[in-house]
Amino acid sequence: MSTRGRTILFLTAAAGLLAVLLIGLHALPTFGDFHGTLGHAVMARELKARHATDYVTSLNFDLRVFDTVGEEAILFAAVTGVVMLMRHMRDEDQSERRTRADEHRFQGASQALRVQALLMVVLIVACGIYLDLHGALTPGGGFQAGVVLSAGPGVVMLSGRYLTLKKVAPEWMIEALESGGAAGLVLIGIGGLVFAGVFVKNFLPLGTPDQLLSAGIMPVVSIAVGLEVTGALLLIFSEFLDQSLLSTTEGQ
Repeated sequence: MSTRGRTILFLTAAAGLLAVLLIGLHALPTFGDFHGTLGHAVMARELKARHATDYVTSLNFDLRVFDTVGEEAILFAAVTGVVMLMRHMRDEDQSERRTRADEHRFQGASQALRVQALLMVVLIVACGIYLDLHGALTPGGGFQAGVVLSAGPGVVMLSGRYLTLKKVAPEWMIEALESGGAAGLVLIGIGGLVFAGVFVKNFLPLGTPDQLLSAGIMPVVSIAVGLEVTGALLLIFSEFLDQSLLSTTEGQ
């Protein structure tokens, strides 16, 4: 297709999308005018039925947990596709180029910046773990925690050298996080099928509301989702950074 044809196709699609967005925004209720029945049903049910005090996490990891398993499968497949498309064969020549790229691209970080980055990594990881473990109690959960946790190794790279990032988060560990999280979520679903007769149905004690060990399988699902999201984002980040550095050194 010619450049003119692609431009016309893009403008046509963009105009249609803009029209749909404007119509949708015009049909929205005014701010504070809420008529949804699902939110009221969740708030009336989940505290008594599942001992969960965060209703967003309860919606994701209980009422529509089967959809969440599908979303995790989509994320796993997407990251697998990225890895298959982007990954180079790691031969000795490329390893040498990557070392040169590391020494060239990430020099100059001061000692103060590295110390501050070390503190930031500790705070980021602690925040991510808190969000993951307390997802059924306060705003958080595995999706948000995975994004936060994946930022920790990124701080290491921004404050120093690229190979330091590889030492902190080696590829085998990142791949184990993603695959382990995805497999763990499936195993939790199978546990519901075995012990409760329904895939991903709760089969653990509900505990006491507002306590860490409560809400049945929700904290366990949250941990599995957090591991999968963390590994997926780190894999994508690492693969694109690998390609960028290897391409840069190949052109030198």
